[in-house]
Amino acid sequence: MIDISTLFERRMVYPNPTARDRLGRLVGLDRHKDKLSKVLGLLVNPGRLVRWRDRHYPGSSLLFDSVLHRPPLVILAGDIGSGKTELAETIGDAVARQESIEVTLLPLSLSARGTGKVGEMTQLISGAFDVTIREAGGMVAKNRAQGAVILLVDEADALAQSRETAEMHHEDVSGVNAFIRGIDRMAIQRLPAAVIMCTNRYESLDPAVRRRAAELLVFDRPDETRRRELLGPRLAEVGFEPAHVDAMVAATGPQGDRPGFTYSDLTQRLLPGIVLDAYPDRAIEPERSIAIAREMQPTPAFRE
Repeated sequence: MIDISTLFERRMVYPNPTARDRLGRLVGLDRHKDKLSKVLGLLVNPGRLVRWRDRHYPGSSLLFDSVLHRPPLVILAGDIGSGKTELAETIGDAVARQESIEVTLLPLSLSARGTGKVGEMTQLISGAFDVTIREAGGMVAKNRAQGAVILLVDEADALAQSRETAEMHHEDVSGVNAFIRGIDRMAIQRLPAAVIMCTNRYESLDPAVRRRAAELLVFDRPDETRRRELLGPRLAEVGFEPAHVDAMVAATGPQGDRPGFTYSDLTQRLLPGIVLDAYPDRAIEPERSIAIAREMQPTPAFRE
């Protein structure tokens, strides 16, 4: 028997004001926010597109079928600290408000890999899809989605690594097969459900998984414009002049072989570091803050 409590880290339900605040703090990712909320909205609530089609293009089907019959999978790929997981954990709030439905997020636990026993990983992954499909199936009434389920698979390469890898264990191969079958089951049943996969190692994902993605969103480290967008308003509040902000933006960018800062470097290390350096004895000094930024080492780039 599968212990359902081991399948998911927790359950999150949207709309949720905390998630909305977290999503709002993801500066510089507006394009990804808009694209992901639209794609997920169509995957979990295709009836909205159908009604739009019938209003503007009655009788048409060929073009719109290419949208309506996409597999319910989105892959978020990119460097460490680029905001993938935070966006995946909070985008359900935007989808819930956009579609006027309740959205449930089920983050798959890495314990779904099992302990290596024959058949265990396959059973756990199949069980996770069973739960997702069952819950989504109960959210349809009168051919309309009354709610939706998002299955989140973080560190997806740990569960869906390419079966072409020579040293891959038979149990891992079976787990990938179970994952692909789960995606296909969801696609066939066309339920108000979708899967989000996050990975730092996109090329390591099984090709059959990559082919099934309705959308691939690639996350990079913030460029100069996005670093200024993030740092500028926050530093202006404590008296930084434009020249100081320019220096901070330059200090957090690529330097020779050193990569630029990630979003988490900026928001979780640099900005708190500037505050704590001054607290509680003195005011924040721009020149001192610039020096801190120049001395701080960003998260190394992830290597395949």
